[in-house]
Amino acid sequence: MIKLKHIGFIVSHYPHLAFGHDGGLGTSVYNLVQSLKTKFEVSVFVYGQEKYFEIVETNMKIYSLNFKSDSFGFYKTRKKINQFVNKKIQDDDIQLIEVPDWTGISAFMSFPVPVVMRFHGSDAYFCHLENRKQKWKNFLFEKLAVSAANAFIAPTGFSAQLSKEIFRIKNKEIRTIHYGLRLNDFNNPESENFKNFQILYIGTLIRKKGVLELPFILQKIILKFPETRLIIIGSDAPDIETGLPSTWGLLKKQFGSAIKNVTYLGKIPYHLVQENIKESHVCIFPSYAETLGMVTIESMALKKAVVNTNIGWAKEIIDNGVNGLMAYPDDHESFSDHIMHIFSDDIFRKKIQSNARLKVESHFDIEKKTLENIEFYEEIINAKDR
Repeated sequence: MIKLKHIGFIVSHYPHLAFGHDGGLGTSVYNLVQSLKTKFEVSVFVYGQEKYFEIVETNMKIYSLNFKSDSFGFYKTRKKINQFVNKKIQDDDIQLIEVPDWTGISAFMSFPVPVVMRFHGSDAYFCHLENRKQKWKNFLFEKLAVSAANAFIAPTGFSAQLSKEIFRIKNKEIRTIHYGLRLNDFNNPESENFKNFQILYIGTLIRKKGVLELPFILQKIILKFPETRLIIIGSDAPDIETGLPSTWGLLKKQFGSAIKNVTYLGKIPYHLVQENIKESHVCIFPSYAETLGMVTIESMALKKAVVNTNIGWAKEIIDNGVNGLMAYPDDHESFSDHIMHIFSDDIFRKKIQSNARLKVESHFDIEKKTLENIEFYEEIINAKDR
Protein backbone atom coordinates (compact mmCIF):
# COMPACT_ATOMS: atom_id res chain seq x y z
CA MET A 1 0.00 0.00 0.00
CA ILE A 2 1.31 3.44 -0.96
CA LYS A 3 1.46 5.89 1.96
CA LEU A 4 0.85 9.57 1.40
CA LYS A 5 4.02 11.65 1.72
CA HIS A 6 3.24 14.86 -0.18
CA ILE A 7 -0.09 16.50 -1.09
CA GLY A 8 -0.84 19.72 -2.97
CA PHE A 9 -3.78 22.11 -2.57
CA ILE A 10 -4.97 24.60 -5.19
CA VAL A 11 -6.95 27.36 -3.45
CA SER A 12 -8.19 30.89 -4.06
CA HIS A 13 -7.91 31.92 -0.39
CA TYR A 14 -5.46 31.01 2.32
CA PRO A 15 -5.28 32.86 5.67
CA HIS A 16 -1.52 32.89 6.10
CA LEU A 17 -0.11 36.16 7.46
CA ALA A 18 1.24 36.86 3.98
CA PHE A 19 -2.31 37.03 2.61
CA GLY A 20 -4.32 38.21 5.62
CA HIS A 21 -7.14 36.43 7.42
CA ASP A 22 -9.99 34.84 5.53
CA GLY A 23 -13.13 33.07 6.60
CA GLY A 24 -14.97 29.92 5.68
CA LEU A 25 -13.23 28.13 2.83
CA GLY A 26 -9.80 29.58 3.57
CA THR A 27 -9.98 28.81 7.30
CA SER A 28 -11.15 25.24 6.77
CA VAL A 29 -8.27 24.48 4.38
CA TYR A 30 -5.78 26.24 6.65
CA ASN A 31 -6.82 24.14 9.67
CA LEU A 32 -6.43 20.96 7.65
CA VAL A 33 -3.06 21.95 6.18
CA GLN A 34 -1.67 22.91 9.60
CA SER A 35 -2.51 19.43 10.84
CA LEU A 36 -1.36 17.60 7.71
CA LYS A 37 2.07 19.23 7.69
CA THR A 38 2.88 17.63 11.05
CA LYS A 39 2.70 14.27 9.28
CA PHE A 40 4.15 14.85 5.78
CA GLU A 41 4.87 17.52 3.16
CA VAL A 42 2.22 19.92 1.89
CA SER A 43 2.29 22.40 -1.00
CA VAL A 44 -0.33 25.15 -1.25
CA PHE A 45 -0.91 26.98 -4.54
CA VAL A 46 -2.85 30.22 -4.01
CA TYR A 47 -4.04 31.58 -7.35
CA GLY A 48 -5.45 34.98 -8.31
CA GLN A 49 -2.88 36.98 -6.32
CA GLU A 50 -1.32 40.34 -7.19
CA LYS A 51 2.29 39.25 -6.68
CA TYR A 52 4.26 36.05 -7.11
CA PHE A 53 6.21 34.83 -4.09
CA GLU A 54 7.12 31.62 -2.31
CA ILE A 55 7.10 30.82 1.40
CA VAL A 56 9.03 27.86 2.76
CA GLU A 57 8.14 26.52 6.20
CA THR A 58 8.69 23.20 7.94
CA ASN A 59 7.17 20.51 5.72
CA MET A 60 5.29 23.14 3.72
CA LYS A 61 5.68 25.39 0.70
CA ILE A 62 3.21 28.15 -0.21
CA TYR A 63 3.12 29.65 -3.70
CA SER A 64 1.38 32.95 -4.41
CA LEU A 65 0.44 32.78 -8.11
CA ASN A 66 -0.26 35.95 -10.09
CA PHE A 67 -0.90 34.44 -13.53
CA LYS A 68 -3.28 36.56 -15.61
CA SER A 69 -4.13 36.80 -19.30
CA ASP A 70 -5.96 39.45 -21.28
CA SER A 71 -7.49 37.45 -24.15
CA PHE A 72 -9.16 34.12 -23.37
CA GLY A 73 -8.06 34.77 -19.78
CA PHE A 74 -10.12 31.97 -18.25
CA TYR A 75 -8.33 29.40 -20.43
CA LYS A 76 -4.79 30.78 -20.50
CA THR A 77 -4.74 31.53 -16.77
CA ARG A 78 -5.79 27.99 -15.97
CA LYS A 79 -3.15 26.59 -18.29
CA LYS A 80 -0.43 28.67 -16.64
CA ILE A 81 -1.51 27.47 -13.20
CA ASN A 82 -1.63 23.91 -14.51
CA GLN A 83 1.88 24.09 -15.96
CA PHE A 84 3.30 25.55 -12.76
CA VAL A 85 1.65 22.93 -10.53
CA ASN A 86 2.64 20.04 -12.80
CA LYS A 87 6.27 21.18 -12.66
CA LYS A 88 6.13 21.11 -8.86
CA ILE A 89 4.41 17.70 -8.94
CA GLN A 90 7.35 16.37 -10.96
CA ASP A 91 10.11 18.15 -9.01
CA ASP A 92 8.76 17.52 -5.51
CA ASP A 93 6.99 14.18 -5.99
CA ILE A 94 3.51 15.43 -5.07
CA GLN A 95 1.20 12.40 -5.04
CA LEU A 96 -2.26 13.98 -5.04
CA ILE A 97 -3.84 17.36 -5.75
CA GLU A 98 -6.91 18.75 -3.99
CA VAL A 99 -8.96 21.41 -5.82
CA PRO A 100 -12.02 23.47 -4.84
CA ASP A 101 -15.31 23.35 -6.72
CA TRP A 102 -15.96 27.12 -6.83
CA THR A 103 -15.80 28.50 -10.41
CA GLY A 104 -14.35 25.20 -11.66
CA ILE A 105 -10.78 26.46 -11.44
CA SER A 106 -9.44 23.04 -12.47
CA ALA A 107 -11.44 23.01 -15.73
CA PHE A 108 -9.07 22.61 -18.71
CA MET A 109 -6.37 21.32 -16.36
CA SER A 110 -4.74 17.89 -16.47
CA PHE A 111 -2.56 16.37 -13.78
CA PRO A 112 -0.34 13.26 -13.66
CA VAL A 113 -1.65 12.44 -10.19
CA PRO A 114 -5.15 11.82 -8.77
CA VAL A 115 -7.37 14.86 -8.20
CA VAL A 116 -9.75 15.16 -5.25
CA MET A 117 -12.32 17.96 -5.39
CA ARG A 118 -13.71 19.33 -2.15
CA PHE A 119 -17.25 20.67 -2.30
CA HIS A 120 -16.81 23.91 -0.36
CA GLY A 121 -19.80 25.27 -2.30
CA SER A 122 -19.91 25.71 -6.05
CA ASP A 123 -21.68 28.56 -7.78
CA ALA A 124 -24.19 25.96 -9.01
CA TYR A 125 -24.79 24.80 -5.43
CA PHE A 126 -25.47 28.30 -4.12
CA CYS A 127 -27.61 29.25 -7.12
CA HIS A 128 -29.74 26.19 -6.44
CA LEU A 129 -30.17 27.06 -2.76
CA GLU A 130 -30.97 30.69 -3.55
CA ASN A 131 -33.27 29.76 -6.43
CA ARG A 132 -31.45 32.04 -8.88
CA LYS A 133 -30.27 31.38 -12.41
CA GLN A 134 -26.61 30.49 -12.91
CA LYS A 135 -24.57 31.85 -15.81
CA TRP A 136 -24.09 29.07 -18.35
CA LYS A 137 -20.32 29.69 -18.48
CA ASN A 138 -19.98 29.23 -14.72
CA PHE A 139 -21.85 25.93 -14.84
CA LEU A 140 -19.79 24.74 -17.81
CA PHE A 141 -16.50 25.39 -16.02
CA GLU A 142 -17.69 23.72 -12.83
CA LYS A 143 -19.09 20.74 -14.72
CA LEU A 144 -15.81 20.27 -16.62
CA ALA A 145 -13.83 20.45 -13.39
CA VAL A 146 -16.14 17.95 -11.68
CA SER A 147 -15.87 15.55 -14.63
CA ALA A 148 -12.07 15.59 -14.44
CA ALA A 149 -11.86 14.86 -10.69
CA ASN A 150 -11.21 11.32 -9.46
CA ALA A 151 -13.14 11.64 -6.21
CA PHE A 152 -14.84 14.18 -3.95
CA ILE A 153 -15.00 15.30 -0.33
CA ALA A 154 -17.95 17.26 1.07
CA PRO A 155 -18.22 18.89 4.52
CA THR A 156 -21.80 17.68 5.03
CA GLY A 157 -23.94 14.88 3.70
CA PHE A 158 -26.40 17.54 2.55
CA SER A 159 -23.83 19.31 0.35
CA ALA A 160 -22.59 15.94 -0.92
CA GLN A 161 -26.04 14.81 -2.05
CA LEU A 162 -27.04 18.13 -3.57
CA SER A 163 -23.74 18.45 -5.48
CA LYS A 164 -24.14 14.89 -6.72
CA GLU A 165 -27.59 15.72 -8.08
CA ILE A 166 -26.59 19.06 -9.61
CA PHE A 167 -23.59 17.66 -11.49
CA ARG A 168 -25.09 14.19 -12.06
CA ILE A 169 -22.08 12.45 -10.59
CA LYS A 170 -22.04 8.70 -11.15
CA ASN A 171 -19.52 5.99 -10.32
CA LYS A 172 -17.30 8.33 -8.30
CA GLU A 173 -17.20 8.41 -4.53
CA ILE A 174 -18.16 11.47 -2.50
CA ARG A 175 -16.86 11.11 1.06
CA THR A 176 -18.44 13.28 3.75
CA ILE A 177 -15.77 14.68 6.08
CA HIS A 178 -16.69 17.63 8.29
CA TYR A 179 -14.44 20.65 8.58
CA GLY A 180 -12.38 20.71 11.75
CA LEU A 181 -11.13 23.17 14.34
CA ARG A 182 -7.87 23.27 16.24
CA LEU A 183 -9.63 23.01 19.56
CA ASN A 184 -6.74 24.45 21.56
CA ASP A 185 -7.36 27.74 19.75
CA PHE A 186 -10.93 27.87 21.07
CA ASN A 187 -11.03 28.08 24.84
CA ASN A 188 -13.49 30.05 26.93
CA PRO A 189 -12.92 29.27 30.63
CA GLU A 190 -15.10 32.26 31.61
CA SER A 191 -18.15 31.25 29.58
CA GLU A 192 -20.46 32.87 32.16
CA ASN A 193 -18.76 36.22 31.69
CA PHE A 194 -20.61 37.95 28.83
CA LYS A 195 -22.71 41.03 28.11
CA ASN A 196 -26.34 40.35 28.87
CA PHE A 197 -28.72 40.71 25.91
CA GLN A 198 -25.92 41.10 23.37
CA ILE A 199 -26.61 39.28 20.08
CA LEU A 200 -23.79 38.67 17.61
CA TYR A 201 -24.03 38.09 13.86
CA ILE A 202 -20.85 37.25 11.90
CA GLY A 203 -20.76 36.96 8.12
CA THR A 204 -20.59 38.88 4.87
CA LEU A 205 -23.52 41.24 4.41
CA ILE A 206 -25.26 39.43 1.56
CA ARG A 207 -28.79 38.06 1.12
CA LYS A 208 -27.82 34.40 1.15
CA LYS A 209 -26.47 34.82 4.69
CA GLY A 210 -29.93 35.92 5.87
CA VAL A 211 -28.83 39.39 6.96
CA LEU A 212 -32.03 40.97 5.69
CA GLU A 213 -33.92 38.98 8.31
CA LEU A 214 -31.98 40.64 11.14
CA PRO A 215 -34.10 43.82 11.36
CA PHE A 216 -37.35 41.86 11.72
CA ILE A 217 -35.86 39.53 14.34
CA LEU A 218 -34.40 42.40 16.38
CA GLN A 219 -37.60 44.48 16.23
CA LYS A 220 -39.53 41.63 17.87
CA ILE A 221 -36.94 41.11 20.59
CA ILE A 222 -36.65 44.72 21.71
CA LEU A 223 -40.39 44.84 22.41
CA LYS A 224 -39.67 42.55 25.38
CA PHE A 225 -35.97 43.25 25.93
CA PRO A 226 -35.41 46.91 24.95
CA GLU A 227 -31.81 46.80 26.23
CA THR A 228 -30.84 44.26 23.54
CA ARG A 229 -27.76 45.06 21.45
CA LEU A 230 -27.04 43.54 18.04
CA ILE A 231 -23.40 43.47 16.96
CA ILE A 232 -22.75 42.84 13.26
CA ILE A 233 -19.32 41.75 12.01
CA GLY A 234 -18.50 41.21 8.34
CA SER A 235 -17.64 42.87 5.06
CA ASP A 236 -20.27 44.96 3.33
CA ALA A 237 -21.25 43.96 -0.21
CA PRO A 238 -23.53 45.15 -3.02
CA ASP A 239 -27.08 43.83 -2.93
CA ILE A 240 -27.66 41.55 -5.91
CA GLU A 241 -31.44 42.07 -6.04
CA THR A 242 -31.80 45.83 -5.69
CA GLY A 243 -28.49 46.73 -7.31
CA LEU A 244 -27.62 48.96 -4.37
CA PRO A 245 -23.86 49.30 -3.73
CA SER A 246 -24.17 48.62 0.01
CA THR A 247 -26.23 45.97 1.81
CA TRP A 248 -25.45 47.77 5.07
CA GLY A 249 -27.10 50.87 3.62
CA LEU A 250 -30.19 48.80 2.86
CA LEU A 251 -30.14 47.24 6.33
CA LYS A 252 -29.96 50.61 8.10
CA LYS A 253 -33.24 51.64 6.49
CA GLN A 254 -34.92 48.35 7.39
CA PHE A 255 -33.87 48.55 11.05
CA GLY A 256 -35.83 51.78 11.37
CA SER A 257 -35.86 53.06 14.95
CA ALA A 258 -34.16 49.82 16.10
CA ILE A 259 -30.92 51.03 14.48
CA LYS A 260 -30.03 52.60 17.84
CA ASN A 261 -29.66 49.04 19.17
CA VAL A 262 -27.23 48.05 16.39
CA THR A 263 -23.45 48.33 16.10
CA TYR A 264 -21.82 47.49 12.78
CA LEU A 265 -18.09 46.77 13.14
CA GLY A 266 -17.36 45.81 9.53
CA LYS A 267 -14.49 43.40 8.92
CA ILE A 268 -12.20 43.18 11.94
CA PRO A 269 -9.05 41.18 12.89
CA TYR A 270 -9.73 37.56 13.73
CA HIS A 271 -8.66 37.78 17.38
CA LEU A 272 -11.27 40.51 17.85
CA VAL A 273 -13.92 38.26 16.33
CA GLN A 274 -13.22 35.71 19.05
CA GLU A 275 -13.45 38.41 21.71
CA ASN A 276 -16.87 39.47 20.43
CA ILE A 277 -18.09 35.86 20.41
CA LYS A 278 -17.03 35.44 24.03
CA GLU A 279 -18.64 38.74 25.04
CA SER A 280 -22.01 37.95 23.48
CA HIS A 281 -25.05 36.36 25.09
CA VAL A 282 -26.05 34.51 21.91
CA CYS A 283 -24.75 34.14 18.35
CA ILE A 284 -27.19 33.95 15.44
CA PHE A 285 -26.76 32.69 11.87
CA PRO A 286 -29.99 32.89 9.83
CA SER A 287 -28.29 31.77 6.59
CA TYR A 288 -30.05 30.44 3.50
CA ALA A 289 -26.94 29.00 1.86
CA GLU A 290 -23.87 27.31 3.36
CA THR A 291 -22.03 24.03 3.00
CA LEU A 292 -21.35 23.84 6.75
CA GLY A 293 -20.71 27.22 8.38
CA MET A 294 -17.33 27.53 10.08
CA VAL A 295 -18.29 30.43 12.30
CA THR A 296 -21.16 28.40 13.77
CA ILE A 297 -18.86 25.64 15.01
CA GLU A 298 -16.31 28.22 16.14
CA SER A 299 -18.98 29.86 18.30
CA MET A 300 -20.08 26.49 19.67
CA ALA A 301 -16.45 25.61 20.47
CA LEU A 302 -16.31 28.79 22.57
CA LYS A 303 -19.30 27.52 24.57
CA LYS A 304 -21.69 29.99 23.04
CA ALA A 305 -25.44 29.51 22.70
CA VAL A 306 -26.25 29.56 18.97
CA VAL A 307 -29.48 30.09 17.07
CA ASN A 308 -28.93 28.78 13.57
CA THR A 309 -30.84 28.16 10.38
CA ASN A 310 -32.62 24.81 10.14
CA ILE A 311 -31.77 24.13 6.49
CA GLY A 312 -30.09 20.86 5.45
CA TRP A 313 -26.44 21.27 6.34
CA ALA A 314 -27.20 22.88 9.72
CA LYS A 315 -28.95 19.74 10.96
CA GLU A 316 -25.55 18.02 10.85
CA ILE A 317 -24.11 20.65 13.19
CA ILE A 318 -26.85 21.26 15.73
CA ASP A 319 -29.24 18.95 17.56
CA ASN A 320 -32.13 21.33 18.10
CA GLY A 321 -32.75 22.06 21.76
CA VAL A 322 -29.70 20.07 22.85
CA ASN A 323 -26.59 21.99 21.76
CA GLY A 324 -28.21 24.91 19.93
CA LEU A 325 -31.51 26.15 18.55
CA MET A 326 -32.76 26.27 14.96
CA ALA A 327 -35.40 28.05 12.87
CA TYR A 328 -36.01 28.89 9.24
CA PRO A 329 -34.43 32.29 8.49
CA ASP A 330 -37.65 34.12 7.62
CA ASP A 331 -39.57 32.61 10.54
CA HIS A 332 -38.92 35.74 12.58
CA GLU A 333 -41.28 34.66 15.34
CA SER A 334 -39.44 31.40 16.03
CA PHE A 335 -35.99 32.96 15.62
CA SER A 336 -36.76 35.74 18.08
CA ASP A 337 -38.49 33.33 20.52
CA HIS A 338 -35.37 31.14 20.57
CA ILE A 339 -33.15 34.11 21.34
CA MET A 340 -35.47 35.32 24.10
CA HIS A 341 -35.58 31.80 25.56
CA ILE A 342 -31.80 31.94 25.92
CA PHE A 343 -32.05 35.43 27.42
CA SER A 344 -34.58 34.39 30.04
CA ASP A 345 -33.60 30.83 31.02
CA ASP A 346 -30.09 30.58 32.45
CA ILE A 347 -30.34 26.86 33.23
CA PHE A 348 -31.31 26.10 29.63
CA ARG A 349 -28.60 28.41 28.28
CA LYS A 350 -25.89 26.76 30.37
CA LYS A 351 -26.96 23.34 29.11
CA ILE A 352 -26.83 24.54 25.50
CA GLN A 353 -23.39 26.10 25.99
CA SER A 354 -21.88 23.00 27.57
CA ASN A 355 -23.37 20.63 25.00
CA ALA A 356 -22.24 22.89 22.15
CA ARG A 357 -18.61 22.44 23.14
CA LEU A 358 -19.09 18.69 23.51
CA LYS A 359 -20.61 18.47 20.02
CA VAL A 360 -17.61 20.25 18.48
CA GLU A 361 -15.16 18.05 20.39
CA SER A 362 -16.85 14.88 19.17
CA HIS A 363 -17.59 15.87 15.55
CA PHE A 364 -15.27 18.73 14.50
CA ASP A 365 -11.85 18.08 16.06
CA ILE A 366 -9.28 18.75 13.31
CA GLU A 367 -6.99 15.95 14.50
CA LYS A 368 -9.76 13.39 14.00
CA LYS A 369 -10.84 14.97 10.71
CA THR A 370 -7.24 14.94 9.44
CA LEU A 371 -6.99 11.19 9.92
CA GLU A 372 -10.24 10.75 7.98
CA ASN A 373 -8.87 12.88 5.14
CA ILE A 374 -5.57 10.97 5.03
CA GLU A 375 -7.39 7.64 4.92
CA PHE A 376 -9.46 8.81 1.96
CA TYR A 377 -6.48 10.35 0.13
CA GLU A 378 -4.59 7.05 0.45
CA GLU A 379 -7.57 5.10 -0.84
CA ILE A 380 -7.56 7.32 -3.94
CA ILE A 381 -3.84 7.14 -4.69
CA ASN A 382 -3.85 3.35 -4.22
CA ALA A 383 -6.92 2.96 -6.44
CA LYS A 384 -5.16 5.03 -9.13
CA ASP A 385 -2.06 2.85 -8.80
CA ARG A 386 -3.96 -0.39 -9.42
